[in-house]
Amino acid sequence: MKKYLHRMLAGVAIFCSSCDSLILYNPNEVIFDKDERNLNAKNIERIQQIPITDTLQFILMGDTQRWYDESADFVKSANNQKDVAFVIHAGDISDFGIGQELKWVNDIMKKLKYPYVTVIGNHDIVANGPANYRKMYGPMNYSFEYGNNKFVFINTNSREYAFDGSVPDIAWLKSQLADNPSNKNIIVIGHVPPYDGDFDKNLEKDFADLLGSNPNVNMSLYGHKHSFNDGEFYNDGVHYFVTTNVGARGYMMVKVWKGGYKVDRIEF
Repeated sequence: MKKYLHRMLAGVAIFCSSCDSLILYNPNEVIFDKDERNLNAKNIERIQQIPITDTLQFILMGDTQRWYDESADFVKSANNQKDVAFVIHAGDISDFGIGQELKWVNDIMKKLKYPYVTVIGNHDIVANGPANYRKMYGPMNYSFEYGNNKFVFINTNSREYAFDGSVPDIAWLKSQLADNPSNKNIIVIGHVPPYDGDFDKNLEKDFADLLGSNPNVNMSLYGHKHSFNDGEFYNDGVHYFVTTNVGARGYMMVKVWKGGYKVDRIEF
């Protein structure tokens, strides 16, 4: 009997090792190939190799979640646009924070002609999502500079942290806004906008005041609300732009130059 048990276990092991693409033992397990890791840093390197011009044009899109066909159509539409430097994904890459979801979306997004960078969304924080996001994309708070612009990406998904005062990280944001010796334009990107109910109300004023009191911050970009939205919500000169979800077949085209910007809504 013992001999047969060993044979059975050996057979199961061989079977499982030969069909790992068919069986998912733990949907929260973090398994990414080498070319699927640290994508934000890799794509920032690509962005910084693009020749700098007076006007920078990039795409703001987001909330791919379960809309894989629509995401593929977005890529086709984006690839038909002219003079695009890169794409910003405004979060909710996945629906349930599962690593396989991130892999599926990246398989679609890597067909873009342009590099893409991301900010983490509230759905990306579900279950083992933070570990998956860090493995595939990198830190949840980060920044980079390109030309006359500094882009600051920050986790604003307060509800997933029980509004405990830690998200968004106000101290980190303050340090990023202060670290700008060349007075570059600063564009702050999050998933949940500060006036939304999923943003920590105890931090809303501090967040908005930091942006509004900085003369280099004129615009801030978000997703989450699944519809287009924009306005100067705090009467401080900072314009907040929210893109719709990919399922609604829309995104924003953003142009920035010294002293100005223009944002258009695109439907596909």
